[in-house]
Amino acid sequence: MTGMATLASVATVRAARRRAAGRLLAGPRFSPEEASLSPAIDALGGEVVRLRSRDGVRLSARWLSREAAPSAAHGPSDDPAATADQFWAADPHDAILLLHGYSGSVAPDLVEYGPFLRRTAGVLGLDFRGHGDSEDGPSTFGLLEVEDVAGALAWLGERGITQVALVGSSMGGITAIAAVAVLGDGSLAAADAEPDAADGFVPAPRPRIVAVVADSVAPEIVTAIAGRLRGPARRFAATRLIEGAASVLGADPRSTEPGRVIGLVEPVPLLLIHGEADSTVPIADGLRLAAMAGPSAQHWVVPGAEHSGAHAAAGPAYEGRVARFLRSAFVATRHAEAERDADRAADERGAHDMMARPEFPAGHPPDQAMPAED
Repeated sequence: MTGMATLASVATVRAARRRAAGRLLAGPRFSPEEASLSPAIDALGGEVVRLRSRDGVRLSARWLSREAAPSAAHGPSDDPAATADQFWAADPHDAILLLHGYSGSVAPDLVEYGPFLRRTAGVLGLDFRGHGDSEDGPSTFGLLEVEDVAGALAWLGERGITQVALVGSSMGGITAIAAVAVLGDGSLAAADAEPDAADGFVPAPRPRIVAVVADSVAPEIVTAIAGRLRGPARRFAATRLIEGAASVLGADPRSTEPGRVIGLVEPVPLLLIHGEADSTVPIADGLRLAAMAGPSAQHWVVPGAEHSGAHAAAGPAYEGRVARFLRSAFVATRHAEAERDADRAADERGAHDMMARPEFPAGHPPDQAMPAED
């Protein structure tokens, strides 16, 4: 009887762990604050779009076209950001992919970040699987959300976008880092080609990922989960939860966590932002992640900011810092592409000249051509 009781107890614990893991994988579709956001979303305008992830999940998103800088006709501005906007040479082939956190849809992030991001480039705000109006799917802290990013990149590529910056907070930032590591930055052809595509199908070129902004990101997923729990032994409980989630999924979300893959983002420019007062992901973890990043990474600590609260705390300074970072990356990639195109054109001209040039016997250059025989 004792043995049977022990087995029953073990089975009960396992069942409880699987239920808890299931709740972890079922991120809230909408956050409580979203009920009041309809007027703000309507004011943003844009286009509701439907697309598919690389593995076939139907996703919802909203496209905000780029908003032109204020006209000089409105007079000079005392806002340095507004002045910089007037001199920004935007390109219709640039876009920003906005990635949200664990709780809710992308709507709150579109309302908060969309107005200033769209002054740099068009913005596609994506609802991850299982969030917002997207199809059901587990929340996996980047593991499967990378497939959603791949689908969004394909959608942008079909519309002529050639350069994309990824901007994400919390789980969105984790996914942005994982996406570059898993998908590549797009500089290599067919980095995420469709192996089962129909014969003769030629997809649009995938956009190049030129920059990543990751706000409030922990090196380990367990840290982010533990920060949301209450009571003692939170990290132990978070570890058990993620192990249960891995069992349910048949794959471990920790395999693509930032601490394991951030080095693969190099040489893509990476801006890590962290709130000094972040209680979900302590600043010590933010500093540790920054130390793991490559030389192309920058780390900005915002005093007094809580988790995903750097924009609210820093306001215009946040907007200016992010805009300068993104614009610099867009411009640098444009210049690099222009130089490569020029070099390619020069090589092609040289090859053409070699083909067109007549050949002469050795020792008889063109100005000493052999006379014709009688």
